[in-house]
Amino acid sequence: MRSIQGYLGDGYEVLSSVGHIRDLADKKDIPAELKKTSVGKYSIDIENGFTPLYVESERGKKTVAELKRALKGADELLLATDEDREGEAIAWHLLEALKPKVPVKRMVFHEITKDAIRAAVDNTRELDLALVDAQETRRILDRLYGWDVSDVTRRKVGQGTSAGRVQSAATRLVVDRERERIAFVSAGYWDVEALASPTGRAAADGFSTRLARLDGAPLARGTDFDDAGQLKKAVVVLTEAQARELVAALEAAATASVVSVEAKPGTRSPKPPFTTSTLQQEAGRKLSMSAKHAMGVAQRLYEKGFITYMRTDSTALSTQAVTAARTQAVALYGDRAVPANPRSYRNNSKNAQEAHEAIRPSGDTFRTPSSVASELDRDEQRLYDLIWKRTVASQMSDAKYETTTVTLEADAAGRVAAFTASGTVYTFKGFLEAYEEGRDEKRTDDHKADDQSLPALAVGDVLNLHDIEPKGHATSPKPRYTEASLVKALEEKGIGRPSTFASIIDVIINREYVTKRGQALVPSWLAFSVVRLLEEHFADLVDYDFTAALEDDLDAIARGEQQRVEWLQEFYFGSDGHVGLRNILDNLGEIDAREINATRIGDVATLRFGRYGPYLDVPNEDGTTRIVNVPRELAPDELTPDKARELIDAPVAGDRVLGQNPETGRDIVVKDGRFGPYLEEVLPPEPEPEPAPEPVEGAPKKRVAKKKVEAPKPRRASLFKSMSPETIDLDTALKLFSLPRTVGVDPETETPITAQNGPYGPYLKKGTDSRSLSSEDQIFDITLDQALEIYAQPKYANRAATSLKEFEADPVSGKPIRIKDGRFGAYVTDGTTNVTIPRGQTADDITFEIAVQMLADKRAKGPAPKRTTRRTSTTARKPAAKK
Repeated sequence: MRSIQGYLGDGYEVLSSVGHIRDLADKKDIPAELKKTSVGKYSIDIENGFTPLYVESERGKKTVAELKRALKGADELLLATDEDREGEAIAWHLLEALKPKVPVKRMVFHEITKDAIRAAVDNTRELDLALVDAQETRRILDRLYGWDVSDVTRRKVGQGTSAGRVQSAATRLVVDRERERIAFVSAGYWDVEALASPTGRAAADGFSTRLARLDGAPLARGTDFDDAGQLKKAVVVLTEAQARELVAALEAAATASVVSVEAKPGTRSPKPPFTTSTLQQEAGRKLSMSAKHAMGVAQRLYEKGFITYMRTDSTALSTQAVTAARTQAVALYGDRAVPANPRSYRNNSKNAQEAHEAIRPSGDTFRTPSSVASELDRDEQRLYDLIWKRTVASQMSDAKYETTTVTLEADAAGRVAAFTASGTVYTFKGFLEAYEEGRDEKRTDDHKADDQSLPALAVGDVLNLHDIEPKGHATSPKPRYTEASLVKALEEKGIGRPSTFASIIDVIINREYVTKRGQALVPSWLAFSVVRLLEEHFADLVDYDFTAALEDDLDAIARGEQQRVEWLQEFYFGSDGHVGLRNILDNLGEIDAREINATRIGDVATLRFGRYGPYLDVPNEDGTTRIVNVPRELAPDELTPDKARELIDAPVAGDRVLGQNPETGRDIVVKDGRFGPYLEEVLPPEPEPEPAPEPVEGAPKKRVAKKKVEAPKPRRASLFKSMSPETIDLDTALKLFSLPRTVGVDPETETPITAQNGPYGPYLKKGTDSRSLSSEDQIFDITLDQALEIYAQPKYANRAATSLKEFEADPVSGKPIRIKDGRFGAYVTDGTTNVTIPRGQTADDITFEIAVQMLADKRAKGPAPKRTTRRTSTTARKPAAKK
């Protein structure tokens, strides 16, 4: 804001609208008189043109009040939100709330530089109501889809589950990949590798070769097998024994002759400058940034004026940007670094109104990464460097190379063994001087042409073979999606928009449909249940082509080619070519929730997902079943029938008797419960009740009131986090049963002080006053003097004084970031903003980048909203007329 204010001067006042000020009302915010109408279910008047009921948020109220005060002394209003569907809708909502009495103009810019801002002021336009219609259609569509379908998933799969137009398709992609991995059958094959060196040269100067053909027949490679482990074409598949036999024969020969040398020239062209999608992919591959984190950093770079607008589908560069990139390339890499004519890249986006310039350094002269390093934090520097390199490289010359392939033949006990070797030499690096795009993980381990140097060879040359080794290989399933490859898949299938990819991935992770294992996205069994429900009963809604078609329709509305109301009418109530969401819901029939949440694991057991996580439902011979817990960290493709049998046959921790309690004479056993391992003191069996006396014939019947006697409960104790159920011994168990431990008596208040363990960790207790301990071991070790010293400090002072982790300064507040232990667990703080670390994560999981993003997200949310909101309903669609 300060930059824009500086560029415009004192004649303007620049204020932030802070995102959306209004949204569709929640159910609790719908007025009582509307609850029984068609508005009451969705905050949308379905019967009257799908008219939405909007309410202002608490933050929105404050924003509107501040803007109205500023408008009192103004003679013109410029709406300068982003130039996309979302930004246009924000401008329209502002107009509806402010009802200005001064002329209104729409101002748009794609970079925060002086020239761009001044040009935007001089070239204003009218509000684009087609863009507003498209955003409003998208919001209504998501409300109808989300509330109706999520209601079914909550009832049939579990509370906390949900469905969404785009999130469900993204979840299905991850689940489908895991299904492919589960169905995959690995195939094994062997080959032979050797080093070859010209006669008279040292063995260390040899180059790598690989056996390619045997008696003219090609050897099997990973790509020759399908996912069922079957060959797709006729090739030779060597066993280990055959490969070792070949090695012995080749070692006896020890030489090979060159039968062909083939050199082929080639060229590589640079990739286009970044779009939102490709930026997220490369930031994930090269900088290990999540899509959400990358977009947060890009937002900061844009707001500081270092890059152009970061939400774009376009690969086009302006004339000034092309000139800046070519000039910089020549200055850094010489005259040959750029081609004679500037490069142009085709823009595939149908929606020209959302297709801005590509993401690039701002201005008509690009600042080098080294020149701006002092003005940016670490992540901003890394991302700016990536954007700068990609932009400059996009205008540079092709790289030129030559790949030489050599074929050698050796005699292997009468069989002809043909080896190949490849080497690539770049004769002109071109754009590779500046930048090379990263690659996603490849599926096979097949030998590729290395950038090794091959010596000058001619047909007929005799080479020595040495270090001859048999090599075993196994085909592997498709790699799991990473955030980068999932973004790529979403874009290729047309699901969602690049500006929404980060939030889509964030949603499916927060819903626990997907967890991250390193960079890989692993679906949970909960995701399998949700996807199965949607596929069986809402097939159209999770169909990839259908989801992509919805995005195309929204783009058509944004271009004014389709009408909002007619399109929503067809989507909800159906037409000749579309069933309609309402018809699907009205004809669902019975849904067997137990079957939806069941997955057969071979013929061994059934995997089910319950309140406490996944478990195996194992049939017993007597017709009953027993439950076997499945570790949460076990990925679905790892739960094979063999692994299921291993879990079923594993000895139960509760069967291990540690010994007898000398005080009671009862056995102490260690068990593994749903909340972790614990100890239990086994109670003796209750005596059989005495039989009631036989009634005397003819005697009056007496009514005897039966008293309900509760069965005694066994003593239990939880294990410390540092203890293992496999190694715990009787002495340790007895110490745990002795808790709480009396540390001593406070001499001033004569109140006993005890040390004990609780759901939030170890602590001291003195009457009603409790204080946390730093470790569980302190429960047994802390002395009375140490306990009194803790109580002498202000409450929570010991927590505040100790940092679990410390980082450099936050880029926004400029204050150092620390992770501290608080009353409700560990939290991230910069001294002003505090964010609790989510359940399931520890301080060790939080990096500097994650901490910065957590603080930024908390600031963006603002203070917690109050429950009361002002209700306003609007159907007006035109901006205020100019005076």
